[in-house]
Amino acid sequence: MTTILAFLAALGLLIAVHEWGHYRVARACGVKVLRFSIGFGRVIWRRVGRDGTEFTLSALPLGGYVRMLDERDGAVAPHEREQAFNQRPLRQRAAIVAAGPAANWVLAIALFAAVAWLGSEQPKALMGTPPAGSLAEQAGLRAGDWVRQVSADGQGWEDVDALPDLQSAVARALALGEPLHLSVTDAQGHALRNLRLEMERLAGRAPDAQLFNDIGLVPFGEPLITKVTAGGPGADAGLQAGDRVLSIDGQAVADAGFLREAIRGAHDGDQPRTMAWRVERGGQVVALQPTPRLADDAGRRVARLEIGLGSAPERVMVSYGPVDGLWRGVQQSWDMAATTVRLMGRMLVGEASLKNLSGPVAIADYAGQSARAGLVPYLEFLAKISLSLAVLNLLPLPMLDGGHLMYHLFEGLSGRPVSEWWQRQLQRAGALILMLMMALALSNDVVTRLTGWH
Repeated sequence: MTTILAFLAALGLLIAVHEWGHYRVARACGVKVLRFSIGFGRVIWRRVGRDGTEFTLSALPLGGYVRMLDERDGAVAPHEREQAFNQRPLRQRAAIVAAGPAANWVLAIALFAAVAWLGSEQPKALMGTPPAGSLAEQAGLRAGDWVRQVSADGQGWEDVDALPDLQSAVARALALGEPLHLSVTDAQGHALRNLRLEMERLAGRAPDAQLFNDIGLVPFGEPLITKVTAGGPGADAGLQAGDRVLSIDGQAVADAGFLREAIRGAHDGDQPRTMAWRVERGGQVVALQPTPRLADDAGRRVARLEIGLGSAPERVMVSYGPVDGLWRGVQQSWDMAATTVRLMGRMLVGEASLKNLSGPVAIADYAGQSARAGLVPYLEFLAKISLSLAVLNLLPLPMLDGGHLMYHLFEGLSGRPVSEWWQRQLQRAGALILMLMMALALSNDVVTRLTGWH
């Protein structure tokens, strides 16, 4: 129920803001608005405003529209002709069309700023031992490294206040096929080093569990055993929840990542290998000899003890003042918009995976997860979806605001409007492209659900 309510609330807000942008600028330009509708189909609520606009809520909430007086849609009374959309100057018509995406963009900035002002406790960008062979290991990342800044080119650096900032930078570099430079220190903020993750080597890969393992950015966790499955090899060896692992086969254990990799690699071909462990339990050191079981993991043979590992990551409070928070909102919205446009371009030429497209099922799932996590995560979710809606609507497709802006650009350059015949043909082509995009996004949602990718 939380997922449904959070999804509907997000849809209602973002659609209302988008259509309100069209409505307000249309009224400011003297255009008569006949109907302001949230949703399509059967009207379930109606009210008429003082200016004669009919405000409606319809049964299918997957969009909305603002219907304006227009001579192309039918006869217009002579005394109302000046209030028709098609009679307004070109610059006003373009402003009315652009106002919807602009309203969503402004909302995204405001929401990102609100997230920055409110602040939240977030996991610290403190890294654990990277998996063997991963990009992070090859770059020289070590357990206890604290990521302070990131850069695409090693020149313009962005601060990393917490783990979500790093995750966003990784996602951006992966989508755009760019390297990612990390500026790291030790946990106390000393010994600065710059590392380069060759993210371009993974460009175009589908976002599955193996991909994230190959990147290798693992949050730091203490080498603690948090859970032991009854009847598993860990339980048979005498391991208990709360044990702190000190060493394996005489080698000191730095963190949960090192411990995880040591367990996974404890086999010789198809034969598991017994390990010599020293653990701290109740202030005393206990020696154990667990023997794992073998299992397949993403096509690889790995060893498992069927135990839970690692402590909760250290958290830091991240918040900003009024001016810094607003500027962060502007920066985040611009960076996300630029990344989205570049990613779409890469998908168009086949350089990025089409699995980056998400549909309504995934969006609803994210809405529910963020709402359950609290107000700040939900506001951040709304900001991202609002900005995505703005960018999507600015695509040069005839069914979208961007397509209409292209019509106005043609008119401005040629001095004549696009002919009705061409508009009909372009509308059909645009509708087909949108349907294909929606079908692909929905297909990705279904595959994600079936395979468990996140």
